[in-house]
Amino acid sequence: MIDSHCHLDHEPLLSDLMNVIKRSKEVGIKKLLTISTSFESFDRIKKIIQEDEMIYGTIGIHPHETTQNKITSNTIVKNFIDNPKIIGIGETGLDFYYENSDKDDQIKSFKEHIEASIQTNSPLIIHSREAENETFNILNEYKNQNLKILMHCFTGSKNFAKKLLSLNAFFSASGIITFKNSLELQDTFKILPIDKILIETDSPFLAPVPNRGKKNEPSFIDFTAQKLADIKNISKSDLVKFTTNNFNKLFFN
Repeated sequence: MIDSHCHLDHEPLLSDLMNVIKRSKEVGIKKLLTISTSFESFDRIKKIIQEDEMIYGTIGIHPHETTQNKITSNTIVKNFIDNPKIIGIGETGLDFYYENSDKDDQIKSFKEHIEASIQTNSPLIIHSREAENETFNILNEYKNQNLKILMHCFTGSKNFAKKLLSLNAFFSASGIITFKNSLELQDTFKILPIDKILIETDSPFLAPVPNRGKKNEPSFIDFTAQKLADIKNISKSDLVKFTTNNFNKLFFN
């Protein structure tokens, strides 16, 4: 298995990193992708990726942080090139549910990340909340640029998913698909092509059932994998094989 999106630089994961890694390996995780959300976060990630060969990282500014962390595509590209274990751009995107950052700042930052993704030919890890039309319209401006799109913790509508498929996007399922009230989301993942799906924890957030309410960690991805296998009506071993191949195809081809 591969946890395609976790935040190892957040507590309580950071202070218990060696045990978190150990438990990840015990459930069969082969790679962890730890995600940058700010400049400070990226500084921590550069150290974390040296702790174990299974850990990779990204460079990016979360939409919540864009007003406080102004970034350019040149800065992203330089940090990407300088660090061989940095393999993705993000977490970027748009979040109009909270007002943690100005909308214009979010849009400008999103476009800088997109430009960096194009320049480096690397996957773009996208957060989208209450911004489906804006997210799609911006991505669609670059539809001829062969963008590598990964919709992280996808919770969007079926219509949004279908539009994103026209841009060759990948979709990552988090512990949210195990929640009892996520029937619409489960239905969306049911129709998504199996060769376009990844799994993630978004730990320490969004722990899956039966650990909902606890601090999440990568080893809990086992529950998400089983639920997604049930949704897709395949064995967990096949689900793991597909999602692992999809991750490697997206990030290492």
